[in-house]
Amino acid sequence: MTILRSQHISASEADYDRDGVVQVNGLFTSKEMDTARAAFTEQVRHDRAALGARDGLAPGDILSRYPRFMQPHRRADLEVGLLARRLMTDRRLLGVVERLIGPAYGAQSMFYFKPPTARGQAMHQDNYFLRAYPETCLAAWIAVDHCDAANGALSVVPGSHTMEVVCPEVADTEESFTTGLVRPSAGLRTVQTSMDPGDVLFFHGSLVHGSLPNTTCDRFRRSLIFHYVPRSSVEIASWYLPLVAADGTDRTIAAASGGGPCGDT
Repeated sequence: MTILRSQHISASEADYDRDGVVQVNGLFTSKEMDTARAAFTEQVRHDRAALGARDGLAPGDILSRYPRFMQPHRRADLEVGLLARRLMTDRRLLGVVERLIGPAYGAQSMFYFKPPTARGQAMHQDNYFLRAYPETCLAAWIAVDHCDAANGALSVVPGSHTMEVVCPEVADTEESFTTGLVRPSAGLRTVQTSMDPGDVLFFHGSLVHGSLPNTTCDRFRRSLIFHYVPRSSVEIASWYLPLVAADGTDRTIAAASGGGPCGDT
């Protein structure tokens, strides 16, 4: 099984409905990705604490030097914040999002550096964390570098979006910097992605996906990720509020109470 790679999303909607994932190549230019790479690299060198996630990493872990950046679009005082909000609401990206889930709000932005030797992230489902309701979230995963198996590109399980959001098991922390692991339903196959800068992978909030460690000695696997929810959503976990409308302004809906099926996350 392969993921459909297309320049035109109109050829991919049925595949998204079937597989829960579609890759659109060349949505952004390599020059735009050069700009993003330079801006986020400068930010992590200048002040990684401003946006870095609190993942409880040991000081010697390479990911403590290159932490994942969370919600940069909320930082209008930073270059990376302005860039993230601009791309989150870019019509090229929103055009695909709207074809797949209808009118939408932006809910999250993230930037992953994944330097050489960094651990991957165990298989998981995004809506376990977002708790968007009554529908689910949609991820737009943008390759900033060339991504392949060697430097820890995403692996996805087409068809797993039909699963319920399930309780994670304990992950192998030798390979994953996160501790939760979701196993896909029996009979579904894992597909390794390969992407060039500017390619975008769109996938459903219940789709099982993750990545293995970066085994190269000289290649980063940087990526910029946005999550969206339908404008018809009535609640979402409070971490993701306020949402972002297509015009760049903030919107608020109810905060989801409690946690997912396994409690708070």
